[in-house]
Amino acid sequence: MITTSANKVWKGLLSLLLLTLAGLSTWEQQPLWIFIPVALLSVYLLLQYPIVLFYVLVASIPWSVEYHFSNALGTDLPDEPLMLLAAFAALTLLVMHRKTITIKPVHMLLLLVGVQLAWTLVTVICSTDWLLSVKYFLAKSWYILAFLVLPLFLSPDKKLVRNTAIILTLSVLLSVLFVLYKHAAYGFSFEKVNTALEPFYRNHVNYSALLVCITPILIAFIRSKTTYRIWLVAAFLIVLVALYLSYSRGAWLAFVIGRISYVLLKKNWMVVAFGLFITVTIGSIFYLQHNDRYLQYEPHYSTTIFHTNFEEHLVATYRMKDLSTAERYFRWIGGLRMTKDSWLTGFGPNTFYDNYKPYTIPAFKTYVSRNEEHSTVHNYFLLLIIEQGAIGLALFLATIACAFWQAQKMYHRTSDLFWKRTIAAVVSILSMICTVNFLSDLIESDKAGPLFYLCLAILIIADQHTRVEQEA
Repeated sequence: MITTSANKVWKGLLSLLLLTLAGLSTWEQQPLWIFIPVALLSVYLLLQYPIVLFYVLVASIPWSVEYHFSNALGTDLPDEPLMLLAAFAALTLLVMHRKTITIKPVHMLLLLVGVQLAWTLVTVICSTDWLLSVKYFLAKSWYILAFLVLPLFLSPDKKLVRNTAIILTLSVLLSVLFVLYKHAAYGFSFEKVNTALEPFYRNHVNYSALLVCITPILIAFIRSKTTYRIWLVAAFLIVLVALYLSYSRGAWLAFVIGRISYVLLKKNWMVVAFGLFITVTIGSIFYLQHNDRYLQYEPHYSTTIFHTNFEEHLVATYRMKDLSTAERYFRWIGGLRMTKDSWLTGFGPNTFYDNYKPYTIPAFKTYVSRNEEHSTVHNYFLLLIIEQGAIGLALFLATIACAFWQAQKMYHRTSDLFWKRTIAAVVSILSMICTVNFLSDLIESDKAGPLFYLCLAILIIADQHTRVEQEA
């Protein structure tokens, strides 16, 4: 609870405001005025009890919907307003209780995220459209404050980690049951999967990305719980069925990568494997670029179509005639060509759509290349180097590498089974997030994005507790 000597003044002012608005509601006979004091009181209580605010925010992640005030202005309700409140609560705690904060402020992960945010500000200043970039910077700031900073200022212990995992998992499971109920009405059709996800998920990519990240949490609970194990196994099986019925190839791959990452963690190979992946990826890009080898893979415009049958969709993917895969190639090639013109600071956050089309190659064009939904390059790593330059990408990769290195070190130094299972789950989730973001760009989405920063926060908390255990 936030308590200061100034609280009495604020309580008095708030009480006066509430009474004034209630009086106006009665005098003007306008019921709408009643909701204003209720809303203000709710905000006040949430700020007074930030841990409740944090748990409500976590629970809201699967249930938030996109709301557009205009063509240019939109938000996600209720989680983005809650993020703003959580960000404000984090700043308030930092100012008023900085002497009592138990987490060391200069943790390597916090430092890297801070430097990354500072670099983002530099790219905003150099942006081709500073207004769009400022919006991005503000949104990224409150994501970091709400999901990375605020948990560290609460009670950074096992109880916080456990409660966060339980609340998130239960909330996602309820949304999964809702989606399965709706999807059943369409015969679990591949063609209608996005319709079944409305209004809470934009598409099956966002849905499956959140869904697959819940599986390591359930596995950790199954291994640690004996009383509710049968229910946990049932929940895990439901999630697996839902994951299959999401028809998302990226999420399926992420599930496999998540399991592999656990093996790599146990064998102390996680950091080496991540470095090898980066090396192979860079090598593949240079190989395809040499003598324009990538032109050998250009799709046939007339046969590269969307398949409503999922089996045909998978076959088309294998034969490189799937529409979504071909469109990715179209944008990836354009994106890579963009990096030559602005490799240091990029074109600016949130500006890909306004700049990429002159860099594309017509030979890779598909039926959906008009990009009416204004989506981006479908690869978060590539998006970073396009919009924030080579330094932006390097800082993000350094953050992930540091997270894996810290997790690997903690996993092998602790004997506490709770922290071992927690670290294993976090590493699996981070690996899954990296996988889905290699085919999409979801770090700034309100479904998968919060999990990334929560994972970093949990690693920082785990580091503190496993250090204490080691010193003891």
